[in-house]
Amino acid sequence: MSEDAPVNTGATGWPSDARAFLAVRRMQTKLHGWAAADRGRRFDDLYNLVCDPAFLTMAWERVAGNKGARTPGVDRATVAHVTSGMGVEAFLRQVRDELKSRTFQPVPVRQVMIPKASGKLRKLGIPTVTDRVVQAALKLVLEPIFEADFQPCSYGFRPNRRAADAIAEIHHFTSKRYEWVLEADIEACFDMIDHTALMDRLRARVSDKRVLALVKAFLKAGVLTTVGTTEGTVTGTPQGGILSPLLANIALSVLDDEFARRWTQEMGTANQRNRRRYHGEATYRLIRYADDFVIVVKGERADADQLREEVAVVLAPMGLRLSPDKTRVVHIDDGFDFLGFHIRRMRKRGSHKSFVYTKPSTKAIASIKARVKAMTYRATLHRDPGYLMAYLGRVLRGWANYFRHAWPNEPSTRSIPTRGNGSRRGYGRSTVVSDGQSSGAGTVCRAVGGSPTTGSGSRAQPASPSSGTATAATRSRPRGPHRPSQADRPPHVESPVR
Repeated sequence: MSEDAPVNTGATGWPSDARAFLAVRRMQTKLHGWAAADRGRRFDDLYNLVCDPAFLTMAWERVAGNKGARTPGVDRATVAHVTSGMGVEAFLRQVRDELKSRTFQPVPVRQVMIPKASGKLRKLGIPTVTDRVVQAALKLVLEPIFEADFQPCSYGFRPNRRAADAIAEIHHFTSKRYEWVLEADIEACFDMIDHTALMDRLRARVSDKRVLALVKAFLKAGVLTTVGTTEGTVTGTPQGGILSPLLANIALSVLDDEFARRWTQEMGTANQRNRRRYHGEATYRLIRYADDFVIVVKGERADADQLREEVAVVLAPMGLRLSPDKTRVVHIDDGFDFLGFHIRRMRKRGSHKSFVYTKPSTKAIASIKARVKAMTYRATLHRDPGYLMAYLGRVLRGWANYFRHAWPNEPSTRSIPTRGNGSRRGYGRSTVVSDGQSSGAGTVCRAVGGSPTTGSGSRAQPASPSSGTATAATRSRPRGPHRPSQADRPPHVESPVR
């Protein structure tokens, strides 16, 4: 189809949310299937999908359902302003007409400075509502295509993946004597991505010049600073846009592809890994979440130091470099923090065995304590108690849900396999599978000191002490002043979690 051909001339009416969802999901499934079947395929005529009413409707739902819907861009318009003003359908028709006539032009993002835990400030770029809708439509079209190329070692800002998956894989490999850890962070990743290198990686899959021009227009839109001046964006993609995480993953996939190639060609089988260790060579694995990543190494510290230099060489063509302050080599016995978790190998109490434990980091605990303290201080006595309880409930539930797979104590240990590919429950604290398997596609398990959980994540009833299957956490205790001898106590049987 030529670029002058009419766009979606057969579309009649504006679809409902349910019809739009089904239409978008069907098309995304097709795009992903085509991309996975042919790794070298370049997609043309994607601009029609960006302008499609179903994609624009789904894009609006994503924007309106986000908690940032109340945050305006440079035009000071919010989602509520659009809804109460011209109306959603009229707004989307106007956006579609601008896209079809090729008159749409992104405007600069509004810069907002938010504090970081280190005391520094992070720059966020807030697009307008119109730009957010178009970016969301672009993401709906591009994401299923590039998801077929992304490697399993990447977990950040991807569908059906989360931080707990990355922690589970780190725990899996460190439990298999991958003792040295290169803990790395990319310095100002969203601000330093080279536009030319990023567009080259986009062109490897997208041949539609209209889509490429639209993406480049967002990259070059500029920033309205806090002092009121407009600055051009020579590099980077503003952090805060809907499309920015996907573009960052596309740029950082150069690192994933390199280490995935090494693992597949040089360390993919147990014989290859044994041969490398026999010749004194290290085996290693990359686990990345957005711009934070770790490389677990089975070898010596010198091998991890060498990987640090190799990573810098791989990232250099994308205009990126490692942060010297946040990049270091640590031993698993010393522990390290990653994604709010503290991961460390320690000796189990009462035995000579060591296990890898995950627990909330000191910073994460201090952060939730500070939030609770701020909302329960004397200055908040004038607030409605119902509001305070509801707010604290949301904060504590969110924190507890994020760290629900952490286990800070020293539990009894036994491991069983889970359901293989696609399993999203039962992430491990102790694993018994070979070091060649990945936690995302292999056997994953964890050590607990309580009763087993069901497949749906709910906790089952503890076993009766008289049955001989009670754990240390659920073992019955004698009542009264007399404490029975060791021989009279129920036997300790480790309880697995599925």
